[in-house]
Amino acid sequence: MKKFVLAALLLSVSAGFSLAQDKPVPAAKAPSTSAAIKQLEHDWTDAAKAGDTDKLSQIIAEDWNGVGPDGSKLTRQELFDSMKSGKYKIESMDFGPMEVKVLGNTAVVQGSDTEKSITDGKDSSGKYFWMDVFTKRDGKWVAVRSQLTKVK
Repeated sequence: MKKFVLAALLLSVSAGFSLAQDKPVPAAKAPSTSAAIKQLEHDWTDAAKAGDTDKLSQIIAEDWNGVGPDGSKLTRQELFDSMKSGKYKIESMDFGPMEVKVLGNTAVVQGSDTEKSITDGKDSSGKYFWMDVFTKRDGKWVAVRSQLTKVK
């Protein structure tokens, strides 16, 4: 009986010690791919508003092409040139919901925004729906395609 009481006592003491120890704190999780892509969309807008083509060149791939609301095709260089010349300017932008679909090293984002903008010297403000395609290159997500549609 003494052996049983002693074993039970030792077991309860060791259980108490293990419960009293600090539990390991999980390492901070890296943002999900979806969250990282959404952040890139915000960074893209911030850089565009500031006219920061250096920052944009980190987000938009050299082989990027976009399709504008009028159906015209635009290269990255043409986009940067229009920003530098003032032909295209975003004054403000409020994002609507964004949905990200990740397919391996490709992510497709569909979203909307309401913006105040100028294109070719004319007010182009309004509500837009858009889609961007990102791919992971050298461990970094970059935009490779975009399409923009203005809601009438």
